[in-house]
Amino acid sequence: MNLDYTPDQKAFRDEVRAFLAENLPERLTDKGRAGRPLTKRDHEEWHAILNSRGWLAGHWPTEHGGQGWDAVQRHIFEMETTAAGAPRIVPFGVMMLGPVLLKFGSEAQKAHYLPRILDGTDWWCQGYSEPGAGSDLASLRCEAVRDGDHYVVNGQKTWTTLGQYADHIFCLVRTSKEGKPQEGISFLLIDMATPGIEVRPIRLIDGSVEVNEVWFSDVRVPVANLVGAENMGWTIAKYLLTHERTNIAGVGFASAGLAALKRMAKGQMDRGRPLTENPHFAARLARIEIDLMAMATTNLRVVSAAAAGQAPGPESSMLKVKGTILRQEINNLAKTAAGPWALPFQSEALEGANDAIGPEGTRRATATYFNNRKLSIYGGSNEVQRNIIAKAILEL
Repeated sequence: MNLDYTPDQKAFRDEVRAFLAENLPERLTDKGRAGRPLTKRDHEEWHAILNSRGWLAGHWPTEHGGQGWDAVQRHIFEMETTAAGAPRIVPFGVMMLGPVLLKFGSEAQKAHYLPRILDGTDWWCQGYSEPGAGSDLASLRCEAVRDGDHYVVNGQKTWTTLGQYADHIFCLVRTSKEGKPQEGISFLLIDMATPGIEVRPIRLIDGSVEVNEVWFSDVRVPVANLVGAENMGWTIAKYLLTHERTNIAGVGFASAGLAALKRMAKGQMDRGRPLTENPHFAARLARIEIDLMAMATTNLRVVSAAAAGQAPGPESSMLKVKGTILRQEINNLAKTAAGPWALPFQSEALEGANDAIGPEGTRRATATYFNNRKLSIYGGSNEVQRNIIAKAILEL
């Protein structure tokens, strides 16, 4: 899957590798490869290390603390960090809100919020989905009513990832009920410490908390926290979601998952021979690798358009569909490769507290499989993405 890099690109790749070898804490890589969940402090530690080098938001312009990386540099950075076992950059501030503020935010908003994203002062979460307004986001009902210099927000958001850690949330809110539903939505930045906000954790099947409900009861938000014009939120939301869907493709994470799967399969025996020599298993593995190579090429085209200042079009929906399916196929095959070690669903195995439970790589195969069923739902379900593809590309 390597590109035919130019000398400058190879030099950048070597620079990234050298940085990772010197600065990536082994404690974090060991934790990630063992399948143990990372804490907020773990993420903050890694973010700070990257930010000290100016690489936390390398795709941002240099005047705002980034490096102005082009698409190939971003690809190289993602591939090298995931291959090294580095933690994922938490996307909400760096990958989602940052690009939105750079394109739609006021100068005051950029000056205030962008540095705080980089230095870790603010931890953001995303307030989009609601009960009854998930993939059909235009039907959202969380309301913001203008009252002088403030909006008064009432309603509920759900499936708010890492909301238990966040001190800020960017929200889609309804500011008008006139016309089409999409025409009455605004994009609002809200301090989670504001009176009237309640976060209620949603416990997952493995007992962990990753997503939350967020309730708003007469929450007063300054009008200055409106991004873009009032009722312009749908345009901003589409811009953000195309970036989110491109990121969801997760080429680097799929590549790292495939490499881990190969290591696991080599260590698992099937009738006295390594599982990788089983023809049926090897064929499934080869098909996944071929699909991943094709997706990586498409991903580069889409990110190149974004780097040129264009919001990705329906191609991002294609990446979202294919990328999530591919990652789920890797998880499914890893569960198969784990064999009987995939069967136990014990807290000790899930938390990685007992290294004696199963060979390396098998301990969280089942938990990862179940958790990543969400990939084809969030960011707009794959069924909805197929409708977008049919309308925008096939004109059906």
